Amino acid sequence: MRESLRRLASEDGTMPRHANGSVKVDLLNGETINIVVQRKATGADLLDLICDNLDLIEKDYFGLLHTQRGDPRVWVDLHKRLSKTFRNEPWEVRFAVKFYPPEPSELKDDVTRYQLSLAIRQDVVEGRLVCSTITYALLASYVLQAEVGDRGGRVSAALLAAHNAIPLDVLNPDLEDKIDELYRKHKGQTPAEAELRYLENAKRLPLYGADRHTVKDSDDVDICLAICAHGVSVMRDGMLMNRFPWAMILKISYNKRVFALRLRAGECDEFESAVQFRTAASRHSRRLWRSAVEHHIFYRRSEPVKVSRISGFPRLGSRRLSCRRTLRQLRDPGPVEISARA
Repeated sequence: MRESLRRLASEDGTMPRHANGSVKVDLLNGETINIVVQRKATGADLLDLICDNLDLIEKDYFGLLHTQRGDPRVWVDLHKRLSKTFRNEPWEVRFAVKFYPPEPSELKDDVTRYQLSLAIRQDVVEGRLVCSTITYALLASYVLQAEVGDRGGRVSAALLAAHNAIPLDVLNPDLEDKIDELYRKHKGQTPAEAELRYLENAKRLPLYGADRHTVKDSDDVDICLAICAHGVSVMRDGMLMNRFPWAMILKISYNKRVFALRLRAGECDEFESAVQFRTAASRHSRRLWRSAVEHHIFYRRSEPVKVSRISGFPRLGSRRLSCRRTLRQLRDPGPVEISARA
């Protein structure tokens, strides 16, 4: 019966009624759009459609988030069919920045910079990017200059909330005064200038662009592993405890609930060392491993590599990594890509 439907569809040029799926996409500016895709489409196909809708050229910085088993920040596998990732329609995803550029000024497209600034504002408001009081004020003042223009009136909580400029739970009269004072100093800046200065200040924050995962250390204490462009950082109660740069990490692995990093010998060490962390479940270890490997490939490799199975460790989709192009390829496109754009 199914084969007959396929044959009929190919003969009259139409698709079977259930050949398409409906996707609800939450954008970074708070809007929601609906996209119809073929059921055989992959996550990469959907991401391309969304980027085309937004006129985004530098697509490889972005990804798609969905909710899985209560975790609201699970990345959609770009190489997997959407029909195998989701069940009930409409399928729901959130457009997000997955790989934050270390130098926002190097971005080639204004649309990319704008989407990046929206992502950082979301990180700040939702508490994933914590700042000092003066940094909160400075970032909020640049948001107002970019969105509203030259200061025309007194800064208020309603104005800051309308532009998603700052977490309202940290706002107080003194902070409002400081934002107003800094906002006044930005007079004359164009939206593009204010946006770029916002990004230049945000990139200096310790957790800028970090993918955070809750784990336990060897003493069974809750800590946070933050994976970013520079490596893996260990945070405890919001404080930086240790940092492992990518150049120091020799191997990233996991086995069931244990996530491990093998480290290069330091100047004062004779042998290599290893650190291990425990996660709440094996799927969390797998997700943490994939995030670390994908970030390492994107920021450190010249091109994506196929990760083979390590003897003694489960594969669990390890050959499928959602990184299509690396940062080096984005910065220095090859002659084929340049001629294609021309």
